Amino acid sequence: MKELELDWSNLSFGYMKTDYNVRCYYRNGAWGDVEVSDSETITMHMAATCLHYGQEAFEGLKAFRGKDGKVRIFRLEANAERLQSTCDGILMPQVSTELFREMVTKVVELNKDFIPPYESGASLYIRPLLIGVGAQVGVHPTDEYLFVIFVTPVGPYFKGGFATNPYVIIREFDRSAPLGTGRYKVGGNYAASLKANQLAHEKGYSCEFYLDAKEKKYIDECGAANFFGIKNNTYVTPKSTSILPSITNRSLMQLAEDMGLNVERRQIPIEELDTFEEAGACGTAAVISPIERIDDLEMKRSYVIAKDGKPGPICRKLYDTLRGIQYGDIEDRHGWVTVVE
Repeated sequence: MKELELDWSNLSFGYMKTDYNVRCYYRNGAWGDVEVSDSETITMHMAATCLHYGQEAFEGLKAFRGKDGKVRIFRLEANAERLQSTCDGILMPQVSTELFREMVTKVVELNKDFIPPYESGASLYIRPLLIGVGAQVGVHPTDEYLFVIFVTPVGPYFKGGFATNPYVIIREFDRSAPLGTGRYKVGGNYAASLKANQLAHEKGYSCEFYLDAKEKKYIDECGAANFFGIKNNTYVTPKSTSILPSITNRSLMQLAEDMGLNVERRQIPIEELDTFEEAGACGTAAVISPIERIDDLEMKRSYVIAKDGKPGPICRKLYDTLRGIQYGDIEDRHGWVTVVE
């Protein structure tokens, strides 16, 4: 194992070149052999469907080095299942869970020198990417695809660490349509959020906050993250056809039940924001970003959730528990972790 001269505790959440990525092509109706590459580039046809018609899907998961030296990949199977759902939604061939597992574990093993040390606050981000690479000018799915996985060490998504952040409701943009691709992890949903995200940052907020695209009455998402609120010993999260099913949110719902909380997945009217004792945005990148307040500039209202400006006790316990499982400090009761020796 080579020693890398990296300031592990001060890594950004950005791209850094690592030694290898892994690739697999789908041709003639079948997936081929897994290939190892040290190239950071992909060569493809200029009429590839990923470039023109959005046949592109990705996932995001992480690997963590524990106190015992073992490496743990968090919720590998759940990410494979979500990718398979996306494949069905935009007519791409499914990547089997077995192939997904083989390629994820292989790319982690090949880049083990880039897995940050325990307690550095950093982790190895794993990015599976599936793209249509065959030429097609008509609006049809292609017959050739590339599945590639690269990794990069990353620091915390929010530099302030586990601290509250302000959000702002943006009504003039929707991230996805009610019966569109919001429930799939495709690049178009993220492109649709770039302008709103820029506006939120320009106004001094951490991120934008979306209402439902159909009626603008209900809470939808916090930028690219799922929303949850805590009140009356209950974990409440939106039910919507335009929201990406967050694996982190699923995990937190289970942990909330383990802690004795009730869990509700339902429509949440915007007025209900006034009633939450705690709230957070959740996803792979940050796990939980506790919400300080949500400003509705158009209606001249501010929903202050963290009255003292600090994360609440339930958000803190959920965060610490999930992180503890990821690092191997807390028992993995639900079989979420894949150990790479």
